[in-house]
Amino acid sequence: MDQLMPLFIEGYAIVSEDGMLADDRGVMPAELMVEADQKFLSDELDQASVLVHGRHSHEFQARSPERWRLIATRKVTTLAPTPAFPRGLFWNPANVSLEEAAAQLGVRDGRAAILAGTEVYGLFLDRYDAFHLSRVAGLRLLHGRPVFPQVPQMTPEYILQTSGLSQASQMILDASRSTTLSNWILNKSRNGMTVKAA
Repeated sequence: MDQLMPLFIEGYAIVSEDGMLADDRGVMPAELMVEADQKFLSDELDQASVLVHGRHSHEFQARSPERWRLIATRKVTTLAPTPAFPRGLFWNPANVSLEEAAAQLGVRDGRAAILAGTEVYGLFLDRYDAFHLSRVAGLRLLHGRPVFPQVPQMTPEYILQTSGLSQASQMILDASRSTTLSNWILNKSRNGMTVKAA
């Protein structure tokens, strides 16, 4: 196989004040469904080369069937078709690299958008080039599903910072819903040399 270039790894998540993606049943509550965040996500995903998420995650958007995707799972050895997504593959990250898996979809460069869940977000902590973290203030989901495995012992922001990212900007997405968006970018490579985000 030809030498594959690393993909630009970009994470997207909306979380509660205590860093949760979903409630204790693994269901994303209505309080985390913020229209402004959904629009931001949709616009961003339209620019992504490939989406990556777990078996129980999905963006549920009008253009979802058109997007190339890898669905991380231990249920397959390497790669396998997924009937629900003709443009997708089941992918076992333990046995096939992200770039090799994406190449099977015809994706050899560009951005990989990481969408969920906890284990998948955690899988890329040493590879994120950028992460977009939306947060709904005042909402707490006791015993919920965290964005990263280390939450709630550590905050998502602390985890991103210790993974080599810095907060580049923050904005209010919806004041009435107390929802903000903070954008994190890799400010240094993990061997200490300065790099630029795409």
